[in-house]
Amino acid sequence: MSEKLIYPVPEAISKTANIDDATYQRLYRQSLDDPEGFWAEQAQRIDWIEPWQTVKETSFQRNDVSIKWFKGGRLNVSANCIDRHATKTPNRTAIIWEGDDPAVDKSVSYAELKKLVCQMANVLKKHGVKKGDRVTIYMPMVPEAAYAMLACTRIGAIHSVVFGGFSPDSLANRIIDCKSSFLITADEGVRGERIIPLKANADKALERCPDCNTVLVV
Repeated sequence: MSEKLIYPVPEAISKTANIDDATYQRLYRQSLDDPEGFWAEQAQRIDWIEPWQTVKETSFQRNDVSIKWFKGGRLNVSANCIDRHATKTPNRTAIIWEGDDPAVDKSVSYAELKKLVCQMANVLKKHGVKKGDRVTIYMPMVPEAAYAMLACTRIGAIHSVVFGGFSPDSLANRIIDCKSSFLITADEGVRGERIIPLKANADKALERCPDCNTVLVV
């Protein structure tokens, strides 16, 4: 037995939608009838360092399966997440953070976010982190964790986020598995009013990770 249930969207929410149903149906139909034209149009909504020459190039031959999108193009995810918004709407809120104690909160604008992420990226570069390097992030749920991820993306490093509640052994296993050479952590974190000794855990984990020789504590 099945029952079809429809939950109407409240008018206050539907009024803020970016598109209406008719526009959605038109775009959906375009994506089916002219996928290359559709994705070429959508690609104009983000910033490219180098424009692409071909929307898609695919081969489904048995011995030559290849799927390439936007061939020749080059972009930066961090710049697309931050810079274009920091230019057009610098004072718009990018991050709203609430601590373990709801009375502790913080809002970060796009302009502030760009400055903080660039600072973090420069610190990473100063310590030798370069494109392709793996950076492990073992932090509490704080804005600095987002800064670290976006900073890695900005310079082409690969970030690996490890849950702050994991044990030293679990952290060590993940550092070793991804061949990380750099760790970003904090002195401690708070979860459910309980103190998590992040730096102490990191120190213990690094006893098993001789190739991870640089630690940044924020």
